[in-house]
Amino acid sequence: MPATIANEAARINLRTSADAKAMIERAAALMGTTVSSFMLQNAYEAARRIVSENDTLLLTQRDFEAFAESMEHPPKPKAALRKLMARR
Repeated sequence: MPATIANEAARINLRTSADAKAMIERAAALMGTTVSSFMLQNAYEAARRIVSENDTLLLTQRDFEAFAESMEHPPKPKAALRKLMARR
């Protein structure tokens, strides 16, 4: 996690059950860190993973080859596209 994130003053407040709080406190203690640092690190890592999964496009080999072929040999523009691109 970038150091600038840990040093910012922005706040996040949340409510939880006593059991969840106790578990988080125990986990933070086992990691030798504060509850805030533990929660920030784990939330940040989960957020990065979720965003990465959402921003990553997976293609089959066949679909990738079709995409690559269309990039290497794009189709000639149709009249409608040429007309649209000529507009100001």
